[in-house]
Amino acid sequence: SELERIIRPSAEDKGLELNFSIEPGLNPRMKTDGHRLQQILRNLLTNAVKFTEKGSVDFAISAGQAAWRGLQPDQYIVFSVADTGIGIAKEKQQAVFEAFQQADGSTIRKYGGTGLGLSISRELATLLGGEIRLESEEGRGSTFSLLLPAFQADGGRDCPGGRSMEKPSAPDSAGQSVPPEPAPAADAVAAPPAAPAIPADEPSSAAVSDDRKSIDREDRSILIIEDDPEFLRILSDLVRERGFKVLIAGDGETGLHFADYYRPSAIILDIGLPGIDGWTVMERLKGNSELRHIPVHFMSGHDESLQAMKMGAVGYLTKPVSLEDVNEALCKIDRIVSTSVSSLLVVEDDDIQRESIRELIGNGDVKITDVSTGAEAYRQLRENCFDCMILDLGLKDMSGFELLEQIQKDPSCSKVPIIIYTGRELSKEEEVSLKNYAETIIVKGVKSPERLLDETSLFLHRVESRLPEEKRRMLRKIHNTDTVLEGKTVLIVDDDMRNVFALSGILEEKNINIVAARDGIEALEKLDTDPSVNLVLMDIMMPQMDGYDAMRAIRKDSRFRKLPIIALTAKAMKGDRNRCIEAGANDYLAKPVDTEKLLSMLRVWLYT
Repeated sequence: SELERIIRPSAEDKGLELNFSIEPGLNPRMKTDGHRLQQILRNLLTNAVKFTEKGSVDFAISAGQAAWRGLQPDQYIVFSVADTGIGIAKEKQQAVFEAFQQADGSTIRKYGGTGLGLSISRELATLLGGEIRLESEEGRGSTFSLLLPAFQADGGRDCPGGRSMEKPSAPDSAGQSVPPEPAPAADAVAAPPAAPAIPADEPSSAAVSDDRKSIDREDRSILIIEDDPEFLRILSDLVRERGFKVLIAGDGETGLHFADYYRPSAIILDIGLPGIDGWTVMERLKGNSELRHIPVHFMSGHDESLQAMKMGAVGYLTKPVSLEDVNEALCKIDRIVSTSVSSLLVVEDDDIQRESIRELIGNGDVKITDVSTGAEAYRQLRENCFDCMILDLGLKDMSGFELLEQIQKDPSCSKVPIIIYTGRELSKEEEVSLKNYAETIIVKGVKSPERLLDETSLFLHRVESRLPEEKRRMLRKIHNTDTVLEGKTVLIVDDDMRNVFALSGILEEKNINIVAARDGIEALEKLDTDPSVNLVLMDIMMPQMDGYDAMRAIRKDSRFRKLPIIALTAKAMKGDRNRCIEAGANDYLAKPVDTEKLLSMLRVWLYT
């Protein structure tokens, strides 16, 4: 009934006949993972509707017809989905089960989709102790059959050919087991989790040991999230030489769990991690009010230092790194951790504005130096060490752009995070130029003080719980409520209705109005008839007109040059982010979409 409710609207939209049947006398009970089973069947039915232009889609549940994997016909069940669609040529029938593959695999094609569904479904079927079979003839339709044991115990362990669905405790880089719990949500403020499990035996000699058995909350510690054992060994020795205890996590999920439980003094983070990558780890850390003050230093094989610094990193090293570089990074971390008072430079020529900023930011844990000219600001940067700078663009002796160019050319002061706080309207060219120099741009307005407090707290690594209640309330207004999302209109452009339904469900809970389009051409039509759209979620691989062409077309229309566009792509291949930005996207998100990450992006781009 649930499957029929989900699939029937799509079938009726295309004028297809949809039939559901169960073999008479079939035992209606079986033991399996119902959620995964429905996930597989939903994918098979959605594909059948998608690839069928006319005729019917028939879903049937029946007993087996012959012995299979040592089971008699009455010991397993067949779920079959038959369609009268395009069919699949014999030579392509194996390929459709591979990731990112379709019978028609170009980015501009008649039938859309990611090509991931069948690959995932086959893997899930194997985990459930079953298999998926395909019978098809090009031009005459297809039948996909899911075969599953009728009685399945313990999530697949006792089934012929099945694999356990239980996720074992995975060894991290330290050779110790960590619990398979999900990483804490970006805004989680729940009670502390249980301590990560520590096995009785010591790590093997090949592994890198850490200090989690002896660490106390008052100890200075550095969490290293890195999967390269050799680099870990060297780095952990250097960290200990600095007087820090070492925590080691071999993947992003474990790193987030350790950060939440141990609350380290600082974190050293790699980008290319197993599971979730370093960018996602950083976003979740900085989105958690209990963790965002922890200084994070990136050490990665990819040079993307500008993005890291904009996210609040204290530094970035590109591998391979020298011993001198690592020691310099640790020295910087040591200085930040050891200093109870942060240093802020405010560059503003208006006396009243300078005083209001001082009142907004100041709380005893921040030393504020304020100046009114570009020349004085440059002198202060050369002579003193600042953790962050707030800059107004309208200075008396020089423009903010000229000061930024001076700072950029001077290695002694070019590493200071800069927040542009201006009252002037910026052109697209000015915004692009400023993004090369500054971490954040805030246009002064009704809600700008909250954003300024939030951004300075990020770059000054302020512990939110130590701020006065009034300022904590201002920060909660930004991070813990979704008033910024209410009443906004989002255009979802995706040819896979499953994605549209899933995204709509997430956004409608936040009182966001949804407009949907199946491809780039329809998206342009929707925008033309409803220019009040506040943001676009743009899939890349679609029929008729793909996401790249659609974004370029949107940007050509003067009405939509500043319309926020978030690109969605399933491939998440190297270079995708840059291609999307070049085509006109403001931001980029890989599928499967992380709900908290999506909402975080929406809060950023819908903030007014």
